[in-house]
Amino acid sequence: MASDSGDRHATLKRCLGVLRDARNDSEQFAALLLVTKAVRAGEVDAKTRRQIFDAIGFTFPTRLLISRQPPAGCPPHTFRALGLTLLACFCTDPELAGHSQILNKIPTFNDILLSPCDPDSTSMVDDVYQCLSAVLATARGPRELVTKGTVSALCQAYLNGGYGSDRALTLLVGLLAVAEDKCWQRDAPQLLAVLSKLSGDFLKAEDMSKFELCEVLPHFIPLSPPLTENSQGSECLCRLYKGLADVLSSKLSQSQRDPALKLAASLVQACGAEWIPAGSAGSKFLALLVNLACVEVRLTLEEPDPVEVEGKKEVVTACYVLIEMGIQECLREENPLLENVQKMQLVRIMDEAFGAVILYLRQVKQEELQDPFIFASVRALGAWMAEETSSLKQEICELLPFLVDYARKLFKEGSPAVSLPQAELVSTGGSALPHDALRFLLPGFCHLIAEDRPRDILISEGAPALLCEYFLQQWGVLSSEPTAPAALTSTEMSLQTTCVIFLNLVVTAPDLVRRDKTFSSLMDALLKSLPLLLPQKHHLVLAANIATLGLMMARILAGSAALQGTQPAKEFFGAAIRFLSQAHTAQADPDSDSDAVAVAVSPAYADSWDDIRELWLLGMQALADCVPLLPWLPHAALQARWPQGLSQLLSRAAPASVDLELVTAFQGVLVELARASEQCRGVMLSHHAAEWANLYGMAALEQCLAEQGGASSTLGGK
Repeated sequence: MASDSGDRHATLKRCLGVLRDARNDSEQFAALLLVTKAVRAGEVDAKTRRQIFDAIGFTFPTRLLISRQPPAGCPPHTFRALGLTLLACFCTDPELAGHSQILNKIPTFNDILLSPCDPDSTSMVDDVYQCLSAVLATARGPRELVTKGTVSALCQAYLNGGYGSDRALTLLVGLLAVAEDKCWQRDAPQLLAVLSKLSGDFLKAEDMSKFELCEVLPHFIPLSPPLTENSQGSECLCRLYKGLADVLSSKLSQSQRDPALKLAASLVQACGAEWIPAGSAGSKFLALLVNLACVEVRLTLEEPDPVEVEGKKEVVTACYVLIEMGIQECLREENPLLENVQKMQLVRIMDEAFGAVILYLRQVKQEELQDPFIFASVRALGAWMAEETSSLKQEICELLPFLVDYARKLFKEGSPAVSLPQAELVSTGGSALPHDALRFLLPGFCHLIAEDRPRDILISEGAPALLCEYFLQQWGVLSSEPTAPAALTSTEMSLQTTCVIFLNLVVTAPDLVRRDKTFSSLMDALLKSLPLLLPQKHHLVLAANIATLGLMMARILAGSAALQGTQPAKEFFGAAIRFLSQAHTAQADPDSDSDAVAVAVSPAYADSWDDIRELWLLGMQALADCVPLLPWLPHAALQARWPQGLSQLLSRAAPASVDLELVTAFQGVLVELARASEQCRGVMLSHHAAEWANLYGMAALEQCLAEQGGASSTLGGK
């Protein structure tokens, strides 16, 4: 045996010498046949492979690939097959696999995959797959494969079902794992055709292949473009629903149920609940899906065995996705998939599952905080806390110190914040750690901060300081966005929710605002941010939150140096006054025959008014409270021509067009301005304020104008 190996090695060495020194093609060809025979037999180690490459380089295999005249008596593809064997040999070296001379042959590899394969050419196909697999594993490989058309070629090779089609599918799975978006952007029709075949096979399968397909299918379900927008995609979803309904309604082993749950989670991540049909069958399936997910979570986490939990993290994370869907479906009022009885049952079952999640998180050790499964668990619990405010209150209060500490650690380690979507948490198996845990906890904190006990815990754990840092960081992210986003971003949503939490603290814990330096830092940030934000109309709701929060805090911090007529303070209040004053306008009153106009919400505010109406009313009240506290504020209002504009609006409008809530808000500001500034009062009187105040039932304003006017007359007489 050793002698045979030594003989072959010596022969191979002589052949390499011939390759280097050959005087003509026939000598080189003979030596090459022996070399490729050794390569195919797997007798080449790394050192010998490098010697082969040093002897012939890429030039000779390239010549073989393009040669069209085989030696006498040989098949037409002889030279091409030899060239591919050499390239496949070279590709086992990662450095050579990423070489431009290999990458520029990708189109040739694609052509071979799509060419008819007779029994004599199967080795060529094997070599091509070896080359493509090696290229995929390199840094530049995935991008080169996508741009050079390999996705389409692999799809066609799989659909043709010829030799090596199973390897085409494996390569597609690998490519989609690292470059899903680019693959779907370039080759969506071809990938959809593969998904169509896979989903058809899945529906028809009656053996273990059904569960094997459960493992493969998630890779072919894109987050974008949505499958529901395409008739072929919708048909795939229909087949997948029917196949999963069949699987999950059967008695399954653990190894069979897990991949089915992960496939269902992938569909939910991509399409929400849209792939589940309306009606009795669909609602039963959805309830079953969430029920199974809750059972899986409880079985794994209620009495956690470290070894068992480690092996179940991926499927439990998939279950979290299904449970989050359950939460949303229980909340859905328009065209609900679930009946009320089903909703009540699921809420109870999900409550028990989150009890298990809380139990698990309470046992997490400090050294485990880097585990992405902890993040997935916190995210899922955050979704529950955001919607279900009455259950598990005691348990959540006990967990709050952990949640704040966990969010703080991730925030400190991970700024600027980044976050994996749940789909990536499912598919990566926890290879990367996301950092923005606060994003998912904010809505729950928003509810909890309004109640005494959880608020005291959050304050004692330093949540206000953390939230202030988070606000500043997220503001930096938002400020760096170059253009207006098409939809509300997670950054903007986080900023809005953080503002609401601080508003709750301002109302419920004003003493904390006075004494904690966190709020002075926050006030400084608000003073600077509103003037920059307000001109950007697509950020109107966030501007409303920041303006109102700043005004509410200014009432409490009016004595601080930052608010004593400084330039940032003047710019903030100027912007706040613009926000408040531009919310309403005069428009023709369709119900009146006279020239009177109606007071209406301005067109620029109309689309967002439902979201900002309460903030606007609160902001008006807060501004009125600030006027007597900040002596320079009436002058700022006059500079913005607000008293003038408001007086003109009310003098022209039909009183019946202004509801009582609006009258109260306007009167509150006008009274304080009239009391604080003779100039403001004069502007109002010049617009016949005494008359229209009477018409609107603004008794306080009438009295103020009369008293102040009388005082002025008395002073003048003296």
